[in-house]
Amino acid sequence: MQNYLPACKIVSTHGVRGEMKALPLCDGADFLRGFRRLFTAPDGSGETELLGVRAQGNMLLVRLAGVEDMDAARARIGKTFYFAKADARLPEGRYFIDDLIGCTVLDDGDGHVLGTVTAVDHPGAQDIYTVRDAAGTDHLIPAVPEFIIGVDLQARTVTMRPIGGMFDEPVNGDEG
Repeated sequence: MQNYLPACKIVSTHGVRGEMKALPLCDGADFLRGFRRLFTAPDGSGETELLGVRAQGNMLLVRLAGVEDMDAARARIGKTFYFAKADARLPEGRYFIDDLIGCTVLDDGDGHVLGTVTAVDHPGAQDIYTVRDAAGTDHLIPAVPEFIIGVDLQARTVTMRPIGGMFDEPVNGDEG
């Protein structure tokens, strides 16, 4: 697990007073507004005060301390800025993808291991967890309360209630 995660990547300048247009690499402007600082490296070095962030379409407009004109902003094009996970406040039931990857998935009924979370995607209304079983087969699990019963990041486990077909191997002749 990483302690610093990507927040945004600067793609261009915006105006003449140092504001920069950035590609969001997190949940967007509302999430990023909760931070007072960003970092210039994924190891937490290069702390920079975040003065402001606002949405512009699917991009962000970012203001950083020490960036007060177009030339200073131009020097940061292509740079990625990071936030400290310790500074983030996630709503109940929300987790960083980085924290979920590698968690053991347990069956709520009998506690046996179903597999390991190997990916988290967000194709629509809810996240989809990819769970790889011991045989190396990937299973796509909607991250909804009907299936995901609990997440314990300290124990590195996700408890779920599978339904028929989620983890069943196809029977001969029933492959499709």
